[in-house]
Amino acid sequence: MIGFLGEYEATVDAKGRFLLPAAIKKKLPEDAPGEFVINRGFEKCLSLYPVKNWQPIFEGISKLNDFDPKVREFRRYFFNGATELELDSAGRLLIPPNLREHASIGRDIVIVGSVQKIEIWDIRKYKEFFETMTPAAFSQLAKEVLPNGLPQ
Repeated sequence: MIGFLGEYEATVDAKGRFLLPAAIKKKLPEDAPGEFVINRGFEKCLSLYPVKNWQPIFEGISKLNDFDPKVREFRRYFFNGATELELDSAGRLLIPPNLREHASIGRDIVIVGSVQKIEIWDIRKYKEFFETMTPAAFSQLAKEVLPNGLPQ
């Protein structure tokens, strides 16, 4: 599996449901194609993980030392709001109200493939995020993240 790529615009209905794009559905694991965990993202977006991709993250964080206050703080923030979801018969997912509020999700959203997860952004927040990045800042970020260039 190459992972999730691409940007797709969608709308959220009055109940908080959106249709998962067909291109994303094609990349879902065959053994659990409609099972997800949705969670707060690091930015003001939501992270949608196929259960198969969520499981190792959950297990890894679960093994951290519970006696460390920073671990407990991280767990609370990271797992707060994490919710299991399933595609309905029409191929839609329901975003819980608390998570819609967290990410300021309105009617129009952008669904973004982000390798092992899918990000869900309010369309205005998504555009604002990219408007703040200049080419020079992006170049500097690439240099910091990839000091030796792309891995071979």
